[in-house]
Amino acid sequence: MSLLSIFDIAGSGLAAQSMRLNTTASNLANADSVAGDAASAYRAREPVFAAVMRQYGMHSIDGPLSGPLDGGEAVGVRVLGIVESQAPIARRYEPGNPLADTEGYIYTSNVNTIEAMTNMISASRTFQSNVEVINTSRDLLLKTLSMGR
Repeated sequence: MSLLSIFDIAGSGLAAQSMRLNTTASNLANADSVAGDAASAYRAREPVFAAVMRQYGMHSIDGPLSGPLDGGEAVGVRVLGIVESQAPIARRYEPGNPLADTEGYIYTSNVNTIEAMTNMISASRTFQSNVEVINTSRDLLLKTLSMGR
């Protein structure tokens, strides 16, 4: 592993946690949204991550993976996609609401705000940890270079 690859690994972690923070912020922004039917109600979203391994001479985290992942060298994190929560949509009786269906029900998002806040704290701390890895690596490399003077 190259001394500079730590920046690629931590950078991919920063990008992944940034995606996690953005989806969590979107979930929190839509936590109190309502809809006229269950199909159009907001569903919580979560990013799906995968560890990317260097194997068989592959040196880019952007390329397709080939072969099994065991025995490879970790080179970062990739966001595979964003999935919607399968938790049930809550139904609330509010016949005076303009969005209410013919039976007087509205449908609320399935965002759990406590879970979303916990997720945001975790993502923020992981983002901070990756920034610290980059800063520490930079400082160590600069000190190593200054030893040669």
